[in-house]
Amino acid sequence: MSESTMTGVPGVSGDQGVSGGPEMTVAAAFAGMKSVVPVMFRAGCPDCRGNFELAASALRLAIGATSRTTFYSFTCPDCGAAVRKPAGERIVELLTGGGVRTLRLTFVG
Repeated sequence: MSESTMTGVPGVSGDQGVSGGPEMTVAAAFAGMKSVVPVMFRAGCPDCRGNFELAASALRLAIGATSRTTFYSFTCPDCGAAVRKPAGERIVELLTGGGVRTLRLTFVG
């Protein structure tokens, strides 16, 4: 490696960035971004049998103590039915990674 070493920030060498140099602003961090593509999820309605795509904001995830109490829900855009479906580990990962709002259920007994 040459005399100019990395300081922990990709593409930054010397005393810039992390090790006491000027702080990076939010605008500078996102300067190279062109756009953010919203995450869409495919879903189906058991009532009207409609198939559609929903944005993360249209879904809710509830995480309970067991697999029986962990589910996601949405309102069918075709018929207006309230839909609730079980969510296994993989579904939970996909929904949380895609920005779906999550509610943790706790039981007081």
